[in-house]
Amino acid sequence: MLGWAIAFFIIAIVAAIFGFGGIAGTAAGIAKIIFVIFLILLVISIILNVARR
Repeated sequence: MLGWAIAFFIIAIVAAIFGFGGIAGTAAGIAKIIFVIFLILLVISIILNVARR
């Protein structure tokens, strides 16, 4: 999932360079959402691994 966030971030940067503001904003928003989901799943995974031990 982190790979998807990075991919959308790169798309946002390229779109911003070429002047596509709407596409860049949308891609950046998607990247933020996916990154937050990744962080939440990471924290849940860490908590579950600690609880198992």
